[in-house]
Amino acid sequence: MKKGFSLIELMIVIIILGLLASLVMPNLIGQSEQAKRKLTCVQMHSLSDALKSFKVANGMYPTTTESLNALIVNPDSSVYTSYPKGGFIDGKKVPTDPWKNTYIYVKTSDSFDIISLGADKKEGGSDEGKDIRFSTCE
Repeated sequence: MKKGFSLIELMIVIIILGLLASLVMPNLIGQSEQAKRKLTCVQMHSLSDALKSFKVANGMYPTTTESLNALIVNPDSSVYTSYPKGGFIDGKKVPTDPWKNTYIYVKTSDSFDIISLGADKKEGGSDEGKDIRFSTCE
């Protein structure tokens, strides 16, 4: 006589695995977007540190039109005379957010804000499509 599992035993195991998957999957699915939002804030903090270094070296933040590209290439060597040779961030281009959007840089009178359009890639939005602002990141 051969030893093995009966069809009933296999069906019970499959049903148990299905029930476990149905309990775990909903919790895992929402975590991806939440992780992307947290990563966006981490990247914004890195960009903020680079912008603060830019201000220390040059006495001011780059203008809105100069954008975050001013962290890689000196936008005006006559204005920014203390610009370091390698720029203020590593790499040849400004990082994009987890949804492959470019970050929007806005200089205010004495500070700045960095904005990601989020998952919907449009201004505004709600829930997962809501814009992420550096000024509101934790």
